[in-house]
Amino acid sequence: MNDENFQKGLDLRRAMWGKEGAEDHIDNATEFMAPVQDIVTRICFGEIWQRPHLDPRTRSLITLAMLAAQGRTHEIKIHTRGAVANGISRDELKELFIHAFPYCGLPLMIDGIRACEDALAEMNGKAGAGDGH
Repeated sequence: MNDENFQKGLDLRRAMWGKEGAEDHIDNATEFMAPVQDIVTRICFGEIWQRPHLDPRTRSLITLAMLAAQGRTHEIKIHTRGAVANGISRDELKELFIHAFPYCGLPLMIDGIRACEDALAEMNGKAGAGDGH
């Protein structure tokens, strides 16, 4: 394990999600999940997110767009929180999902915007968007 990349990844995870999304995920990982947490921390956030030419803000937008295209609502909720920490506004998030419509289709766009809206509501201490359009 490259300890420097692990530490850089842990620092970035902490900046995006706080202790709960960094140390707590690693400390509470099961035997099965521990290697995954190492890979996510060391490779994803310690190497890939640290590469030059794209700042964390841009990487957040790209990540959310790819997650929308895959219909990964659980990850959209997580990465919405990270995107806000990286300076993405509510309006930019809304536009990202509207922009996804012609490329991903209506169902994935709606699922993505619902997941994003739920995460924003949770961050503001409100109930989620639920099933409303």
